[in-house]
Amino acid sequence: MALEIVAQSRCFGGTQFVYRHESTQTGTPMRFAAYVPPQAARGRVPVLWFLSGLTCTEENFTVKAGAQRVAAELGIMLLVPDTSPRGEGVPGDPAGSYDFGLSAGFYVDATVAPFAANYRMRSYIETELPALVADALPADLQRQSITGHSMGGHGAITIALRNPGRFRSVSAFAPISSPINCAWGQKALTGYIGPDQSAWRTYDSCALIEDGHRLPELLVDQGLADNFLVTQLKPELLEAACARAGVPLTLRRQEGYDHSYYFIASFIADHVRYHARALT
Repeated sequence: MALEIVAQSRCFGGTQFVYRHESTQTGTPMRFAAYVPPQAARGRVPVLWFLSGLTCTEENFTVKAGAQRVAAELGIMLLVPDTSPRGEGVPGDPAGSYDFGLSAGFYVDATVAPFAANYRMRSYIETELPALVADALPADLQRQSITGHSMGGHGAITIALRNPGRFRSVSAFAPISSPINCAWGQKALTGYIGPDQSAWRTYDSCALIEDGHRLPELLVDQGLADNFLVTQLKPELLEAACARAGVPLTLRRQEGYDHSYYFIASFIADHVRYHARALT
């Protein structure tokens, strides 16, 4: 499957790429960003995936987070997928809201029409894109970690829980801790999966942990000035689930920080270094 280079720029001795390809899972063209550090000139390098949140594309993290500097220092490739399928004929939310449909794939495989045909972000991230990256880029997928923000934090934790042993480390920024228990998640899971809440559990971090899935450890940063903290994110649910299951969780509550990329930029170096200790 051919990769088309959409953009490339020299960055801290490496190269920031944006790629496009035809996806068999979503049935649409898909884009993703890849920062290839200078160490890749000597061979394959470890990988850190970043999954973005509602309203985002691959561009938000790539342009705003400032992660390339530390990734270049540590020799880590950054891979940033889009958040949903896009293009002619891809259904969105009929009401035009930001929290469902385009830019809001929630990293699930939809089973309800008309979304089931294209919204297969779980399979795209878990299966299709890693295979494409391994074939086309100097990525060492024996050494990979994952992180994400908000909806993407939910995606990162659930993907890691469902794929034990794949990721050497896992972290998140302000994750949606339990989609089953918040309005964003309830809307998305009903729309994509249907009303049977037993089918939602595979897309809920707390439910997966309750059902026996485990991580060796988990790092989470959460801003205490986040507008969505109480109503949507609910880190206390993840904290309780990890405590009951004996999953080591470092939950850093950051005074004064909100939900924006200023928050991510403030702590991204900590997270990249955290993952580098596991990867290298």
